[in-house]
Amino acid sequence: MKALVLAGGTGSRLRPLTHTLAKQLIPLANKPVILYGIEAIVAAGIREIGVVVGATARDLRDAIGDGSRFGAQVTYLVQEEPLGLAHAVRVARDWLGADDFLMFLGDNYVASGIADLMAQYRAGPAADAWILLAKVADPTRFGIADPSDNGTVVRIEEKPAVPRSDLAVVGIYLFTPAVHEAVAAIEVSARGELEITDAVQRLIDSGRTVRGSLVSGYWKDTGTVDDLLEANNAVLEDVVRSVRGDVDAGSEVIGRVRVEEGASIVRSRVVGPSVIGADVHVRDSVVGPFTSVAEGCWITGSTVRSSVLLDGVRLDGAGPIESSLLGRHARVAGPGPGLRPQRLVLSDHSSVLLTG
Repeated sequence: MKALVLAGGTGSRLRPLTHTLAKQLIPLANKPVILYGIEAIVAAGIREIGVVVGATARDLRDAIGDGSRFGAQVTYLVQEEPLGLAHAVRVARDWLGADDFLMFLGDNYVASGIADLMAQYRAGPAADAWILLAKVADPTRFGIADPSDNGTVVRIEEKPAVPRSDLAVVGIYLFTPAVHEAVAAIEVSARGELEITDAVQRLIDSGRTVRGSLVSGYWKDTGTVDDLLEANNAVLEDVVRSVRGDVDAGSEVIGRVRVEEGASIVRSRVVGPSVIGADVHVRDSVVGPFTSVAEGCWITGSTVRSSVLLDGVRLDGAGPIESSLLGRHARVAGPGPGLRPQRLVLSDHSSVLLTG
């Protein structure tokens, strides 16, 4: 079996950050979300991985490499335009050959991995497609499955106005080569894309067997700022306390906090769960809880909580910053104490001056 990881989308719901950064590379607890997926794939016993890439191919190649450090072999497959998930399967058709394959959306996070799904698939009963499902509060935002009592799926619909169930299709699928015929037969949707849900429905309509199973544990599609921050919180819940950087006598590190080597904390308080990356400098500030601070950030005279800071962010007299996503080398400055709480979503190299 092979795995197909999709990372060619534009990430429009995470703009402006995704104008310069692949959405699959936005970190959860300082690790790009796509790497959690690749690790889960390898843990489930799949070693041949194709990664579908688009405009952000170079950054993705730099982050993933040839797969050897994960114990895998990675092949990059170029999708010239993001024309839908089923289009990505078309792009990968020659590489996939006659193999069964797992399709994994690169911006999805599944805490429990996919070992249970693979075990169910391998144990049978046989199916031409096996889709992972999760109960959701707003079914109109997702592809929704209508399952029968025996576990087969009788209908699947993309973002239905009147949903038949509350079972969303998680971005993880198992397919036999039968899906290629279905993908070839579907037409572009009203959204201008080739929808994988249409291909799965084509399998059902042609008499093929499609099965579904509920995800075990936590799952999140990190395609929006709120969902990404929620997933970051979930990952941080499992942080193990480790203080390898320097913490002076005037500082407090409270709870489950990971402080990487080269970091320094001076006259500050860091509240867990939080992660402080390598070469981060925190001075006269409060960080956390539920905050990830990536490598090389400087935080001075500021307060930040429930946020994700990417590499090289600088906060100077800013805050409180809350529920924010700050791109690489973004800078936020302010007059210090007395500011009202701010929520910011900033692209790489942004500069913001807070005045009140």
